[in-house]
Amino acid sequence: MRFLKISLFIVLGLIAALGLGGLFLPSGFVVERSATINAPAQKVYELVAAPKAWKAWSVWNQRDPSMKITYSGPESGVGAVWSWVSPQEGDGKMTFTAVQPGEQVVFSLYFPDFGTTSEGIFTFAPLGENTLVTWRMNGQIGSNPFFRWFGLFADKLAGADFEGGLKNLKALAEKP
Repeated sequence: MRFLKISLFIVLGLIAALGLGGLFLPSGFVVERSATINAPAQKVYELVAAPKAWKAWSVWNQRDPSMKITYSGPESGVGAVWSWVSPQEGDGKMTFTAVQPGEQVVFSLYFPDFGTTSEGIFTFAPLGENTLVTWRMNGQIGSNPFFRWFGLFADKLAGADFEGGLKNLKALAEKP
C-alpha cells in the first residue's frame, strides 16, 4: 500500500512539474527548411500555388495514399483551398491567403484535432538558373501548458516532412 501511495505522489508530482514547466515555454514555434532547385522560380511556384499539385510531392499525401481530399475555390492562388481527412496524418485544411507569382505563396493551416492555426510561406528566390525555395511555418500552440511541450519538438517533427517535401518538389520541378 505504501508503494502505491509513493507511486501516486511521484506521478502527480511529474504531472504538476510538466504543467508548471509548460507555462514557461513559448506558445509559438517556427519550422524552416530550404533547398536549391534547378528550375525557374515560376515553374516551382506553380507546383506550390496549386493545391492539386501538392499530391505529387507532399510527403503527407504519400504516407497516406487513401487520404480523402476535397478541393474548393480557384485552381491556384489566393482562395484556393484543400481539406483532408486521414486517420494516419490527421485532419486539416489549407487555404492560400496571399501570392506573388514566382516569388511567394502564403497559406493558413487549420488542424481541427488541436484547434490550432498556423501560417506557412514558401519563397522562391532566383539564383541564376536555379531557385532557392524556402518553406517556413509559424504556429501558435495556445495556452495549454501540456501542448506547449510539443512546440519544443516541432522543428524536429515537422522539419523532416519539410525536407522530404522539398526533396520531392525538387525532383518534380527538375523533370524536363
